[in-house]
Amino acid sequence: MSSEWDSGYAVSYTRSKALYPRFERKNELQHQTHFCPGCGHGTIHKMVAASIDELGIQDRTIMVGPVGCGVFTYYYFDVGNVQAAHGRAPAVATAIKRSRPQSVVISYQGDGDLAAIGSAEILHAANRGEHISVIFVNNAVYSMTGGQFAPTTLLGQKSTTTPLGRSAAAEGYPLHVSELLATLEAPVYIERVALGDNRQIVQAARAIRRALENQVRGLGFSLVEVLAPCPTIWKMTPVEAQRWVRDVMEKTFPLGVFRDRSKEDLPQSPCEPVPALENIPEILGLAGDAGAENTPASVKTAQVDLQVRIAGFGGQGVLLLGEVLAEAGLNAGLEVSWLPSYGPEMRSGTSNCHVRLSSAAIDSPLVSAPHLLVAMNEPSLRKFDRSVRPGGWIIYNGDEFPADCARADVHVLAHPFTHTADELGDARACNMIMLGALLEIAGVLPQASIDAALRRLVRNPRWVALDESALNRGRLVCKESLAQEVTQ
Repeated sequence: MSSEWDSGYAVSYTRSKALYPRFERKNELQHQTHFCPGCGHGTIHKMVAASIDELGIQDRTIMVGPVGCGVFTYYYFDVGNVQAAHGRAPAVATAIKRSRPQSVVISYQGDGDLAAIGSAEILHAANRGEHISVIFVNNAVYSMTGGQFAPTTLLGQKSTTTPLGRSAAAEGYPLHVSELLATLEAPVYIERVALGDNRQIVQAARAIRRALENQVRGLGFSLVEVLAPCPTIWKMTPVEAQRWVRDVMEKTFPLGVFRDRSKEDLPQSPCEPVPALENIPEILGLAGDAGAENTPASVKTAQVDLQVRIAGFGGQGVLLLGEVLAEAGLNAGLEVSWLPSYGPEMRSGTSNCHVRLSSAAIDSPLVSAPHLLVAMNEPSLRKFDRSVRPGGWIIYNGDEFPADCARADVHVLAHPFTHTADELGDARACNMIMLGALLEIAGVLPQASIDAALRRLVRNPRWVALDESALNRGRLVCKESLAQEVTQ
């Protein structure tokens, strides 16, 4: 945007290229951010974006966003964006940097996100010297959730959870993140800056650029802690909040450089090269001596997309059933995911898992609308039966399918699988009989891949033999059931 003066002078205001020209979070407010007036996040966003522009790294920058007031980084920064779970941004940033070492990875976090639930992640990422740049916004309070005290809340500072002021005896002392991380050997650059006045803002911009420049140069871990105002939660005007940063926060969190080895340190490789995909079986000890049973048998089907939910009581082999299915998919050359979920009890608690097999990359391990539900007991059936997508299958371990669970748009295979397992010699083989029925219905995996997965996960030869018989019995049960449907 520019305006011409009659005198011939022109004043230009340009938005950073690293920021989107319009913010599409809300249709009616595409010209502004969601931040409150006077919030430090907006200022810091401009500094980060300006540094990205100056360093010419927009096309290879990946921003890892936090949980908290800075959560919407992906609506503002026109770079690669990944959203992390609360506190886990350093761990996510580590994975991105190690898998894409040429990227410039920025972890952007608030104090509740980084210094509370994420304290382990930031500590160990710094201790490993991960080649990431961390922007740590410290406003001494949980802002987004209404103003609870944070690890950085000052002694005596009031919050919704410390209405009389923070007490060292009750809540401990404010956590000095920069000083703490500076005691570690690996970090290259750690500095605390503030947004208390214009001079401090200029220094903060320099520090943020230094943190990104270090990563561009191939140096290790950098962190910039920014003392930032939060007028809304502090119940101050923007001007009062800025002064409070300078006149009050600084006394607890003194500004300065706590570690700077950016001049003497030499560029390093961020990590060992990622091994080639074909070498991973050998690295994991899954190839070589084991022979043909570990040789993948590629699925010939052009497209595979199988989403399965398996549920039952703890102790019924729910998770193992899912593991064998996932391992067989790996052996067949498919993309796979296996996500377990279980209660605290080792036996008789609830247990379920999500399994996905696909010939394309898997976007999420969650299976909310399965093609196939394996329900090993009635409570699991009633919990998940309505989630099965139309045209899908329900395999139920019971004498008959409950009438009030019947659906006209899904196929049902109800059978007393536990009783059949007893006939084979052990009721615990019920899960493998149900897996056999599943494999017969799905029809996407070669037998060789299933055999290899079973031998890899079940080491006892006695159990392998029983499970192989159970798989075959499950296939037979399925064929007999389908044949009976045809005759009817």
